Parts: sequence; C-alpha cells; structure tokens
Amino acid sequence: MTTPQARFTHVDYLWDPEKARLMEGNKLELFLYRSNLLGADLRITNFGGGNTSCKTLEKDPLTQQDVEVMWIKGSGGDIGTMTRSGLAGLYVDKLRSLEKIYKGIDHEDEMVALFSHCLFDMASKAPSIDTPLHGFLPFKHIDHLHPDAIIAIAASKDGEKITQELWNGKIAWVPWQRPGFDLGLKLKETLAKYPHSKGILLGGHGLFTWGDTSYGCYLSSLEVIETASLYLASHAGKNRPIFGGEKVPALAPELRKKQAALLAPILRGFASSQVRMIGTFTDAAPVLEFVNSQDMERLAPMGTSCPDHFLRTKISPLLLPLPPEVDPSQMDTHLPRLQEAFAAYRERYTQYYQSHKHPNSPAMRDPNPVILLWPGVGMFSFAKDKQTSRVASEFYINAIQVMRGAESVSSYVSLPLQEAFDIEYWLLEEAKLQRMPKEAPLSRKIALVTGSAGGIGKGIATKFLEEGAYVVLSDINAEKLASTVSELEKKFGKDRVYGATLDVTDSKSLSSCMEKIALRYGGVDILVNNAGISISKSFEAHTEEDWERLHQILVMGQFQVSKAGITLLRHQGFGGDIVNIVSKNALVAGPKNVAYSTAKAAQLHMSRLLAAELAEEKIRVNVINPDAVIENSSIWEGGWAENRAKAYGIAVEELPAYYANRTLLKESVKVSDIAEAAFIFVSGALSKSTGNMLNVDGGLAAAFPR
Repeated sequence: MTTPQARFTHVDYLWDPEKARLMEGNKLELFLYRSNLLGADLRITNFGGGNTSCKTLEKDPLTQQDVEVMWIKGSGGDIGTMTRSGLAGLYVDKLRSLEKIYKGIDHEDEMVALFSHCLFDMASKAPSIDTPLHGFLPFKHIDHLHPDAIIAIAASKDGEKITQELWNGKIAWVPWQRPGFDLGLKLKETLAKYPHSKGILLGGHGLFTWGDTSYGCYLSSLEVIETASLYLASHAGKNRPIFGGEKVPALAPELRKKQAALLAPILRGFASSQVRMIGTFTDAAPVLEFVNSQDMERLAPMGTSCPDHFLRTKISPLLLPLPPEVDPSQMDTHLPRLQEAFAAYRERYTQYYQSHKHPNSPAMRDPNPVILLWPGVGMFSFAKDKQTSRVASEFYINAIQVMRGAESVSSYVSLPLQEAFDIEYWLLEEAKLQRMPKEAPLSRKIALVTGSAGGIGKGIATKFLEEGAYVVLSDINAEKLASTVSELEKKFGKDRVYGATLDVTDSKSLSSCMEKIALRYGGVDILVNNAGISISKSFEAHTEEDWERLHQILVMGQFQVSKAGITLLRHQGFGGDIVNIVSKNALVAGPKNVAYSTAKAAQLHMSRLLAAELAEEKIRVNVINPDAVIENSSIWEGGWAENRAKAYGIAVEELPAYYANRTLLKESVKVSDIAEAAFIFVSGALSKSTGNMLNVDGGLAAAFPR
C-alpha cells in the first residue's frame, strides 16, 4: 500500500497520525498542529506569511446558544510557530454581517477597525487583514499559503491559462487584488460561480485550499502544491537553460566566504547611511544559480511579485558592481563604484516614492537596499535586526524560485509599481509599524566579548543581550563555550547569540573568528577584551614562561583582537567602542603578582594610546578596572586564590570578606557590577567619553586615578 509520504516529492508530508489521534476532539489543537506543519516548510510559506483558519461551534457566554466561531492567525503572527495565544476568534455571523455596511473598495480599510466588534474571544490577537478572505468562505478548515510553485504560476504571463489546464478547472483563478475586505467578497463570488472548486489561486499572490477536517485541508494543500511543483520541474530547462544559463562562474566555497567576509562590513556601512543595520549572507544553491545567470540583470530589477516578498525585501535588489575575484588589497579602488551604486539606488527609490505616493502616504522610509546580489559570491541582506535580515534573505530565495518557475513555463510578471507602492506604504502597514515597541539601547549593535564562557565575560555578554545587542561569545575552552552559548540561546534566541572558539594569541584563530562575525552579522560595533589568566607568585618564583604567557594572553591578546576589530570598524565607517577589562592591579602595587600586574599596566596604557589614535574615527576606547570579583570567576582557579590568601596571611575562605572589608564601601564586587559598567560605556550615555577608566572595586583609595 502506498504511504501518504510516498505521494509527495516536492513538499514535506509531516502529519503524524499518532500525534493527531491524541488531539482528537480538540479541533483547535488539531488546527494549530496543521498550521505549524505547513509553516515548517519554507517552500510552502515563509516566516509570517500566509494564514490558516478553522470554524468551530462554541457556547456563547451571554446567550448560552451554540454559535459558529472562526479561529484565525492574528495580525503579525507566524503559522509555523503559532500557539493558542496567537489566534483571533470571531463570531462568523457578525463578521459576515459587515457586508451590509460595506461602502465599496475605496473604504475597505475602514472595515479593519470593525473586526474587533466581531470578536468572540476577548483574549484574541488583533485580527489580520486576511480575516474576511477566510470568513466569507463557508468551509470549516482553510489554508491560505504562499508556496513558491504556486506563486511561480500566479506570477507568470500565462498564469490563468496554466491554472485552468493544470487542474482541469478545479482550481479557480482570481486576478491580482490587494488583500482586504473586497478581496474576501471576490472569493465568495468566485466560489458561487465555481461551486465544485477545490481551491482558488490568487494572481501574483498565493493559494486558498480547504477541507472538512484539519487533515483533509492539510492533504488538499499538499496535493495542489505537489501538482504545481511537478509541472514546473517537468519544464525546468526543457526549452531553454534555467535563467538563460551561467554567465559568471561561482568562486570556490571557501573563497566565496572570504570575499563575502571582506565586503560585508563595507556594505553594512553603506546600507547604514540612515540607521545602523544588521546583516545576513548566504551562498545557497538557488542564490548562486540566480546571481551567476545570464537573466539576473533582466529579472532582478523587475522586482518581486508576492506582497509578503517585497514588504521584506523592498521592490528590487542592488546589483553589486564588483568582480567576484576582487583582490582584498585592491578593495579601496572599488569603493567609489560601490558608493555610486548605493547613491544611485537611493535616488531610484526616492523617485519610486515620489512618483507613486498619495496625499496621505506615510513619509518615505530608509531608501537603502535590503537585498544585495554579488555574482560569483552570493547574496547579502541588511535590516533592523538579525531576524528581519535573515527572513528577508529567505523571502528573496522564495522570489528567486518564483522567477525560476515562471520563466520555465512562461515569462515572469512582477506587480505594477503603483500596486507595489500601495502595499509597501499601505496605511494599515504603517499603523502596524508605529505599534512596534521602542528599540532597546543596543538593539542594532554587534558585540564581541572575549573570554566569555564564564565569569565576567559571560556577565557582560548577558547584560548586552538583555539590552538588545547581538553578542558573539568567544573563549579558548570550546566545551565550556558551547555550554554557555546553549544556555544563552535558550533565553535570548539563536539569532541573538553566536559562539566562536578563539585563542587570542593565535592569528589564524582570530582571523577565523572575525570572518565568522562578518558573515553572521555583517560587522561589529563593540569589542570587549576580557580574555585573561592570572598567576600569583613571588618575584623570585616567577619563570620566563609565566612572564611570557601572561603578556601573550593579556597584552598581545588585547593588541591582536583590537587590531582585527578595528579593521572591521573602519570598513563600516561609523565608529564603535572598545572596552578593555583590566584590573586595579594596573594602578596598585600588591605582593606576589609582578608579572600579572605589569601586564595589566601595559593593557591600561595601550588603551590610552589607542584612545588617542582612534578618536578621529569615532572609535572610543575605555577601561574598566575590577577588583576581587570572586563570583563565578575562573581567575581563582589554578592556585591564584591560595596564593593571594597566603600573601595576605589569611585562609582562602576568608578572602571574600577580606576583599570587601578593605574597600571604602565595605561591599563585595560582583560580576553584574562589571557588566553594568561595560554597558554604561557602550550605551550611548557616554558617547563623548574616550580614554577613560572606571574603577569598579568597592572603593580603594590606593587605586584612585591621579
């Protein structure tokens, strides 16, 4: 017997009958299960795209009568991760009754405010613009999806004809129209004309399918998408090479990454001319097939078709005017061309806005490109945060697949510019943007914290994450680093946290770390030099190896990391922060730590010298001098605690109290105190401060600067 899985080769059949059996009797749970499965396959719909619904009978809390309620993804949600709290629940009869007061397409945006008057569930998310599209169809379970294969047909010149022939009239066609109340009525009219349809294909947009059960709806969606996918696959390259064939050969994988890492901070600087952006790079196979092709220069400027695509990618990308094999040592000679390309893009975008705006259109947004294509290398995307830039990248890959399919069976057709503008600058979309929460202080900053698998470094990384930063944790201890990264990922998410094993004394390790940062986020804004060790011995007991090791890790490590980081900061062109975690030992002479304290003094003076040299480039260099941070600190390992206790003539267990009592404030210094100090330096509150040091030691008169 053929299994359901065997029927599908272009979509993932993920339905688990055992899991579904446990949900029997709970239609909402099955509905969420179906939605999450559909959202798990990016070929079916991307993050935040599409919508799903189900209709159930519920007891009206006022009349105690059974009423029909439609449950649908709330505004701004994602079907792949949707939970019960992400739904809107509406009375179906109230929603449909809005047709009586509808005044026509010029007033359809006014209907959105009325959706809230139809709510059955008072804990609902705000109903989305797609609500009437589901509400005016009579089916119990409905999927509205944006599959690449479907949009390829919907965005082709012969889309309506192909739809008719491919499904023998069982899939109806509705020409492009912006989503909203009026489109919901169009779906209702279409179904009345074609009552035996098993789905509706929206021109340039997506697909509606339905079923009597969640499973039936799920299966129907997969079947329609599979049919479209098989059709496209059978035509791909049949009459003409895909995208006209290769024009530019791809560089080898490792060279692609090196070139991308070299260019990423430069592009980030240009893309951040108005506000700082976070980047993503990909050289995935569909990207390379497109950017290296003969047709790329013709298709890319046409823009994307599906509204979900260009809302995240802008209407068209920037084609980078660079040869893929550009010599890193010659990059400066190419900067004027890049600058001109960005300026030209901004000018085109401004003209697009001016030519299509309405009297009540929102103000023009950032005119910089989101998607940047580099033949032979890959694709960059830049947006306000990592998730948005990553999702933009994913959506443009969807757009590439749409163009690929459309060109294989017909010719690709993008939306008219006015239609695209009306979506991009839709007042309802603008209202959604205005409701976004205020950004955290470090929300657009990327920080590298060395020695951050534990102790002070981990504390600083955690504080930066709490304040919105993207943090690259690095440490020589790979196992401990992996554990810390895993812990912080669970709390802050994988987009925000990244780990890179780093030996600050090894130039190859450092080069690899910086390359990973550039590829991951597009650059760096904050460097925290925290990596270090401690050795406590009498002067006579110190060996040359002790001296060399301390100076290599503390002094040379700070030098190497700063030097590599400054290169990225300079390429970006908007300054940055270096925070060096030194010690009160840089200022105070104490017993039995001559090598450690000498190295710390060198770190401190190096910081002053860098502050003086880098100020004209708006790169601030500041120092934090902690003392006696025992909490979770690895500095007390390896005999340091025992040696310090011996130096002071006390027992090891007496050290915390000893250190606290010798301060003016009689307070123990904690990791969080150092983290707060680091945040203050990079928060923007001290943007006019460089070359300073902040003692966080509970108050030691001997360490007062003078």
